[in-house]
Amino acid sequence: MMRIPCPWCGERDEPEFVCGGTTHINRPPLSASDAEWGAYLFVRENPRGVHLERWRHSFGCGQWFNLARNTVTHEITWVYSMTDPKP
Repeated sequence: MMRIPCPWCGERDEPEFVCGGTTHINRPPLSASDAEWGAYLFVRENPRGVHLERWRHSFGCGQWFNLARNTVTHEITWVYSMTDPKP
């Protein structure tokens, strides 16, 4: 089981959290084509290695935060606020 360090509550077990997917994705303008909107909504990278994700401590404080996680080892190398820039 993965242990996730919540910035507000400390380290907790993974079932307390919900993954919100890839973070730092720029929303296209309203004038974007259907293809651009389709890519924004459905096309995501699935990298091997470090991946930036957003998580919510749903069974705890309810706060959203970002983290950098290795998709192979599940090692979490960085946890930061939703408003902070990429590490």
